[in-house]
Amino acid sequence: MTRMGRRGLTERQKTELWERWKQGQSLSDIGQAIGKHAGSVFGVLRTDGGIFRAPRCRATRSLTVLEREEISRSIATGCSVREIARRIDRAPSTISREMNRNRGRHGYRATEADDAAWDRTRRPKVCRLAQQKRLQRIVAKKLSLEWSPEQISGWLKRTFPGNESLHVSHETIYRSLFIQTRGVLRKELMKHLRSKRLMRHGKQFTTKGKPRGRIIDAVSIRERPAVIEDRAIPGHWEGDLIAGSGNTHIATLVERQSRFTMLVKLDGKDSQTVVSALIKQVKRLPAELRKTLTWDRGSEMAQHKQITVATDVQLYFCDPQSPWQRGTNENTNRLLRQYFPKQTDLSVHSQAALDKAARRLNQRPRKTLGYQTPADKLQESVASIG
Repeated sequence: MTRMGRRGLTERQKTELWERWKQGQSLSDIGQAIGKHAGSVFGVLRTDGGIFRAPRCRATRSLTVLEREEISRSIATGCSVREIARRIDRAPSTISREMNRNRGRHGYRATEADDAAWDRTRRPKVCRLAQQKRLQRIVAKKLSLEWSPEQISGWLKRTFPGNESLHVSHETIYRSLFIQTRGVLRKELMKHLRSKRLMRHGKQFTTKGKPRGRIIDAVSIRERPAVIEDRAIPGHWEGDLIAGSGNTHIATLVERQSRFTMLVKLDGKDSQTVVSALIKQVKRLPAELRKTLTWDRGSEMAQHKQITVATDVQLYFCDPQSPWQRGTNENTNRLLRQYFPKQTDLSVHSQAALDKAARRLNQRPRKTLGYQTPADKLQESVASIG
């Protein structure tokens, strides 16, 4: 059976998305506000490089479709131009131009005339870069030399003071780079920008107060008690995310002693979403299995303190770029790819489906356990504690 794609954003959601983006909110914050995945928010913003383009709209004095219908009916009854103008309270010249543009009195059709008028509004002003090939070549060359758009704009005015056709604002250069649909400057030139951004942020955007890759108050794995290393006691877990296409993720939790695995459905990768989902899952465990959790330093754990407060589980964090410090979890994630291949959409799996996959894995014998299953091993460990 063909699976239908995820429902897109409504016009209301798109409007709110752009408003929040202009206010400087993050992708995750916007996603939470409109009830969509951060990846969906990114997809909308990335199309225009994070630059809002006002939707097309009719001029306030343009003829409406109802007025055009009246013109059509009046023509059919033989009314003069002045009579038609009086009926719809318009100037006779307006009626005359409307007829002449749309096949004259005998060929005028209201619907066709209205469609033609709407098509004529599809004319976003062609920027100077698109009109002036010489200017376009100069700007592209200077960008490739790592000049900033502002430096290029200022240099052009100084170098060609009497030639306005070779003047261009830095904003036009940025827009031509970020809005690739303009077809003016090649996307490859973006790599020469200092910021290396894929999108422009709103003026109010700030990273102040955000972790920016750091986990605040993280307790290093080097401080983890030695008793955890020998796997003698159950209740110590390792966790991570496995990624799929479209910025979709699943959280994985693996108990170190038994290799028992739990999978957690995620609606986003932002810290609040991940932490809330983990708290809900960990709370299902008996108290004797809630001791510690070791994770890497991904930004999804920025709010890790909430886990400890809610579940009394102590978190430890690996050293940067050291996945072998969570070897049990890394090996398990490789096994899980049998059920969740790379480059597939992980959002389609319900929590029930994830539980089923985890159950199948937990009921498979493991060589490292002497071919005992993780489920049996965990049950045996819990029984010995009791």
